[in-house]
Amino acid sequence: MSDLKGTWHNLPSLGLSLRVLFTGYLVATGFGLLMAGGQILLTHGMADGEFGLSVDDVVYSYYGDRNNSKLESKLNGSMSDKATEEEKRQLVYWVRKGASEKEWEKTIKPIVQSKCVMCHSAIPGIPDYTTYEGLKEVAKVDEGIGIDSLTRVSHIHIFGIGFILFFVGLIFSFAVGISKLVKEVIISIPFTFLILDVLSWWLTKFDPKFAWITIIGGFGYIACLGIMILVSLYQMWVLPYNGKEYNINEWVDG
Repeated sequence: MSDLKGTWHNLPSLGLSLRVLFTGYLVATGFGLLMAGGQILLTHGMADGEFGLSVDDVVYSYYGDRNNSKLESKLNGSMSDKATEEEKRQLVYWVRKGASEKEWEKTIKPIVQSKCVMCHSAIPGIPDYTTYEGLKEVAKVDEGIGIDSLTRVSHIHIFGIGFILFFVGLIFSFAVGISKLVKEVIISIPFTFLILDVLSWWLTKFDPKFAWITIIGGFGYIACLGIMILVSLYQMWVLPYNGKEYNINEWVDG
């Protein structure tokens, strides 16, 4: 490995402090991606009432289930385990009978207070069910995520994932033994998938046939991130200690 020593701009010859810094960031990013995947499976992935992300989940999340109210969709999907069958039946019956305030006070409010308000009153960003007006809002036809929420989520997602792609791509750019073209493609493709992913949310909001693009976009940039993280970790911690000597001209881009 002596031919690579004296340069800092390739992963196998990095000093220990930089390797530790880069590794900490890559491992934390990888762990964050796993947690994000779990969160998606437990929220969007339960939109159709079944575990696992599908096209229907994407449609219900962004376009909605326009044959039902948002409350019914949640009770049959991601919130199906939060109430008994009898309680869910009463809530659905209330919605379909017009969601009257009188019936809210008599029958619905006690159910909501015992099963819903521990989250739907204290967590910012989710509907407040402590009042009749708050629950009636989700008793309307389910049109999926609102435009205001979609705008907020879109810009947060683009900025957040964009920063992650930049720093992971920067570290990966110091990899050796990979042609410039392949490296440039792997670094650039995730940004394309990211824009495609967010764009598909908006398209699906107005037409459910675009939902499949969301799955392709999400898996696309996650796959590229995974490749860059694994290759970078391998080159920092395996190549310098595998006992082989390399010619710098074979390993470092010209």
